Amino acid sequence: MNEISRTNSAAIRVKKRRHVNPRLLTGDIVRHLVLALLAAIWLVPILWLVCTSFSAFEGRNILRFFPEEWTFSNYIRLFSDTDSVSNFPAWFTNTFIVACFTCVISSMFVLMVAYATSCMRFRGRRALMNTGVLLGLFPGFLTMICIYYILKELKLTDTHAGLILVYSGSSGLGYLIAKGFFDTISRSMIDAAKLDGASEAEVFWKVILPLSKPIIVYTVISAFLMPWMDFIFSNIIIKSRLSGDWTVAVGLFNMLHKSSVNTYFSRFCAGGVLVSIPISVLFVIMQKFYVESVTGGSVKG
Repeated sequence: MNEISRTNSAAIRVKKRRHVNPRLLTGDIVRHLVLALLAAIWLVPILWLVCTSFSAFEGRNILRFFPEEWTFSNYIRLFSDTDSVSNFPAWFTNTFIVACFTCVISSMFVLMVAYATSCMRFRGRRALMNTGVLLGLFPGFLTMICIYYILKELKLTDTHAGLILVYSGSSGLGYLIAKGFFDTISRSMIDAAKLDGASEAEVFWKVILPLSKPIIVYTVISAFLMPWMDFIFSNIIIKSRLSGDWTVAVGLFNMLHKSSVNTYFSRFCAGGVLVSIPISVLFVIMQKFYVESVTGGSVKG
C-alpha cells in the first residue's frame, strides 16, 4: 500500500508540474501572434517582388498581388537584352570585382587591427581603441562630399578603384567583434610561441588565424556585403552615363526612372531577386560560423 501511495503521489506531482498557468499560456500566444504578424508584414513586400519578377506585364501593376500571366522571360531578358538602361551582366561583374577586392583588403585590415589591440601592448593602445569606437559612431555618408572631392583630385571618380579605396579605407574601425574573439584565445599559447622565437607576424599567421575560423568567416562575409549592397557611395562616385560602368545597386535604381519604369519594372524585380540569391545562400551556409563568432566575440571586449 505504501508503494502504491508513493506512486500515486509521484503521479500527482508530475501532473502539477505539467499544469500550465493560463495567464502564461495566453501571454505566449499573444507574443507568437505578434511575431507572426510582424514576420508577415516583413515578408509580404519580398513575396510581391518575387511574384512580380515572373509577371508577363513589364510595367508596374499595383492592383494585383499575383500576376495574371507567369513567365521566366524577365530573367532571360535581363541577361540577353542589354541596352543603355539595362546591362545586368556588366553590373553584376563590376559589383563582384569591387566586392572581392574590398573583401580581401577589409578583412585583412580588420583582423590585423583586432590582433594589435587584443594581443599586443603598446603606448596609446587604449586611446587608439577609444578613438576608433568614437569615429565609428558617425555615419559614413556624412563624409561623402569630402571623399568625392578627394577622389576627384586623385582622378579616381568614375573608377572601380575609387570604390574599393572608399569601402576599404576605414574598415579597420570595425575591429571590436574580432578583438572580442581574439581575447578568448589563451594568452599562454601566444607566450609559448614567442618563447620559441616566433615573431608577431608568425604568431598572427600561424597561431591566431588557424584558431579563428569563425570570426574570419564573419569578417569576410561582412566585408563582402558592404559593397554588394551599397547604393549611396556608388551613386556619388560613379557618375558615368554608360550603363556598363555602374554597379548593381546603381543600375537597378536607374531602371526605376520615370521614363523607363513602365518598361523595365518587371526586370528590375528579377534583378533584385538575383542579387539576393548569392547572399541568402552564403548566409545559410555560414550561419553556424556567424553564431560562433558573435557569441565568442561577446565574451570579452
